[in-house]
Formats: sequence, structure tokens, C-alpha cells
Amino acid sequence: NRYEIGEKNLYKDTKWAKEILAQQDENGLWGNFHTLSKPSKAPITTEQALRRLYVLGFDINDEVIARTVTYMSDCLKGRKQMPDRREKMHNWDIFTELMLAVWIRKFTLADRSANRVAGKWADIITRAFSSGSFSHEDCALAYTEIFGEPPRGGRLVDFVTFYQLSLLPGMLNERTERLMMDYVLHYDKGIYYVFSRPSGDSRICNVPETFASREAGRYLAALELLAEYRNSIDMLHFASKWLYANQREEGNWDMGSEVKDGIYFPLSDNWKKKENRIADCTWRIRRLLDKLEDRN
Repeated sequence: NRYEIGEKNLYKDTKWAKEILAQQDENGLWGNFHTLSKPSKAPITTEQALRRLYVLGFDINDEVIARTVTYMSDCLKGRKQMPDRREKMHNWDIFTELMLAVWIRKFTLADRSANRVAGKWADIITRAFSSGSFSHEDCALAYTEIFGEPPRGGRLVDFVTFYQLSLLPGMLNERTERLMMDYVLHYDKGIYYVFSRPSGDSRICNVPETFASREAGRYLAALELLAEYRNSIDMLHFASKWLYANQREEGNWDMGSEVKDGIYFPLSDNWKKKENRIADCTWRIRRLLDKLEDRN
């Protein structure tokens, strides 16, 4: 059965993977490191490559990933430098450290440097919710004390972004994790870099009205990110119900052709055949349900 969760290598030999692998530099990077924006005619960035390879099932046991993780770890340790031009809009060194730690921990939890960064942010978020609800003032104060400088730019303290939420699974106590999850689920701006609605109200607690849509595809990405939080996974029961409510009579799922975004879909080489699209959608949804149901 091609939908089995255990088939981790199902999409690692696709043309999408081969195109990315062919562009990797000898040092393990793909040109500049930062930007999660959708690839265009410009060369792919390391973040874009890693995210796509992660979606396609690559892990730390793949040489292509191990090489990149080694380079990123060396950057955290000060042995190497990222090739990017410094951005002035926020605390670039702190943001760089955050990005590197996120992508290292996406593939391995054994890197001490990345885990130290995660520990810093866990302390910040714990203190931000210490009163029982989120305090922007407490968050900014903790940030300043830990990093030795006040935050510049909203992304670092307004923490509902791909980076902080990717970094913190397994790092928070149960109370803080539940408070944070509740805040994130009701945050009206969605999750930066992952999900937002054109209409404005982007709360994750509100499921998309149309299942076969680009919005639903990105919404799925938000659920996949939050599903990594073990102690508060019961808060995503509504997501399981939404997925099962949209299951086809045949037992599979079809999110339609509009869900194709070049990031999360397609997984198969092409969607000219409807069954390939259905196979991709079903594989991804069953992986998510496997996490939700295994932890409930």
C-alpha cells in the first residue's frame, strides 16, 4: 500500500528531489541561507531547499542533509559564517542563531549548540506566560535579559512564527505549552511564514471552509507544525475531526489541484493523473493523523 506511513523513502527519488540535490554546493548550502518565500526564478536558498527536502522525507541519515547540518552547526559554533548579507530590520545575529538552531533541530536533537539556543527561547516563552496569559512586556524583558539587547522588529517577540514554533517542541513544561498552544490557536494573524488568510482573521482554531483549496493546504502545514507539541496535542482534536469529515468514501483524501504550491505539494513527479494527487494528499494527511492519534 503506497499510503503506508512507514514508506519514508516514497518521494525521495522524485524529480523534485533530484533538482534540489543537483543544486547543492560542496559546502552543503544552496547559495544564500535565509528566505522561506516561495522559490521563483531566483536560485533556491538553503532554507527553501531544506524545507522541500524535509517535506519529501529526507532526514539526518541522508548525506545531503548531514552535510548541511554540519555546516549550520559550525556556524553556530563560530567556525564558519553564513553567506547572507546582514539584514538591519531586526537583531540579525540573534535571528541567525534562531534560524540555524531551528533547521538543525528539524533533523537532529543531538546538537548541543542548537539545543542551547532552544533553551534560551524556552526560557523566554516560559516567562512570557508566567502570569497565566501572554505578556508582551514580560516577553520583551526576558528577551533583553537573555540576549543582552532589546528586541528590534516584531518577529522575534511576536513569537507566533515558523521559527519559534519549530524550535520549541519538547522544550516547554506542560503548563507553558498549553498556554502557548491556546494563544497560538486563537492568534488572529495565523502563523508567520506558514499560514494566513487574505480575509484577515487567520485563527488556527477556525478550519477552512473549503477543503480543496490552497488555504487548506497551508492550514495543513500549520497543523503539522503544532502537532509536534506532545503535551497539548489533545487541543487539536478539532483538526482530526475536520480531516475525517473531508475523507472520501474510498478512504482517501483529495485537496484539489489548487493546493499545488511547490512547497508542500506536489510530492509525486506530476499531477496529470488524478490518482497521483490523491495519493500525495492521502500520504500527507495520514502522516499527520498518525501523530495526532498516536498521542491522544
